[in-house]
Amino acid sequence: MPLIYIDIHDNRTPDEITTLLGAVHTAVVDAFEVPDRDRYQIVTVHAPGHLVVQDTGLGIRRTPRVVVIRVVSKRRSPEKKQRLYELLAANLARDCALAASDLVVTITENGAEDWSFGHGRAQFVTGELPA
Repeated sequence: MPLIYIDIHDNRTPDEITTLLGAVHTAVVDAFEVPDRDRYQIVTVHAPGHLVVQDTGLGIRRTPRVVVIRVVSKRRSPEKKQRLYELLAANLARDCALAASDLVVTITENGAEDWSFGHGRAQFVTGELPA
């Protein structure tokens, strides 16, 4: 945990997607201080016209390489969230040549009782995982 959803246009190769996933995972591990094997990522590829990302009045110019990242996570400090935003932008620029203007990130927070990793139990609540 956290659970990461990544939305992209249908314009990347499988290798490019693998690299993107690695860059995102490294940022999450570093910013949120989670174990390396704590990796839950879902990529959704959209046909042209099925992913609309505008600028919210900020004058940000987007390209067809835009990446939208949705993070579902337990509560994190504002400092850790800001660190994640910075690391995502840096890692994706370095590894994927993604412009910072083509990155949108949102975080949705929830609690320990909102996670079950299998076997019909909330492992953070049962104590199988540290909260």
